[in-house]
Amino acid sequence: MPIKHYLQKAGLTHPKYLQTLVENRRVFNLKNCELNIFESYQEAYNVPLTFNDFVITSMIRGKKVMHLPDVPAFDYLPGETVIVPANTTMVIDFPEADAQNPTQCMALAVDAGYIHDTIDYLNDYYNSSTDEHNAWKLQFNQYHFSNDNEISDLINKIIRVCSSVDRYKNIFADLSLKELLIRLVQNQRLQQFAGESADNGNQTRLHYVLNYIHEHLSEKIAVDLLCRKAYLSRNMFFKWFKEQFGISPLEYINAERVKMAKQLLADTQNDLRAVSNLCGFSDVNYFIRVFRKLEGITPGAYQSCMAHPS
Repeated sequence: MPIKHYLQKAGLTHPKYLQTLVENRRVFNLKNCELNIFESYQEAYNVPLTFNDFVITSMIRGKKVMHLPDVPAFDYLPGETVIVPANTTMVIDFPEADAQNPTQCMALAVDAGYIHDTIDYLNDYYNSSTDEHNAWKLQFNQYHFSNDNEISDLINKIIRVCSSVDRYKNIFADLSLKELLIRLVQNQRLQQFAGESADNGNQTRLHYVLNYIHEHLSEKIAVDLLCRKAYLSRNMFFKWFKEQFGISPLEYINAERVKMAKQLLADTQNDLRAVSNLCGFSDVNYFIRVFRKLEGITPGAYQSCMAHPS
């Protein structure tokens, strides 16, 4: 059972202010985005929803079944995010919604010009590669994913800012929204390159480095060796790697080791020290700190959740 990073539950609309029991909507408008909070209090099916802008949605409570064009229907649960292009109709089922168990979902519609300007800025100032393959861009082949700590924290902050009366909320929303877009692009890029590295480890310098990391997660991985494999100095390697993913090589290695650890912890016969060693951590206490930072829970508590799912 994966551990998810949930959003803070927003207050539900008072019953006397409900306009409808299916997808009741509260709207908060800002300069470059519009925050929508949707709530449903009764079972319903085939409910269409379309935005004129690119939209970032994230489930807060309850369950939906999502139907998007050209993809199989899927369950949409708290701790997950879905991104949808402008003018794309989502068709939504609410198979479990009722007054005691309402669904609640936030949808952040973002102005197309704002996204274009942000992506252009990233490519102008934070991309030293001339390869189009490495350009900053939002993609929609990866549209449904579990929140990580950074994404859930940013969405929580955006909800607080948008619903506040702070006179400077447009400024705070702008900064948080830019960071959220960057995190989403990084998340997509990491997934994309990890999959490509598995298929073709030597396609590019980046694939070669990532493939080497994945094949040696159980061993000590020296950054100087990665620098040599990338034919870059240490300083240039760190700059190049962070431009691609927004994180350092060590942060990437630790994240991949934690993914490996979660698979091993699914077997409750594996003790923490053995898992730590198998995932390339020489110090079990360091392993626990890294795991907790990335997953918001200790590896021992994670394993207990696997053994006794709620």
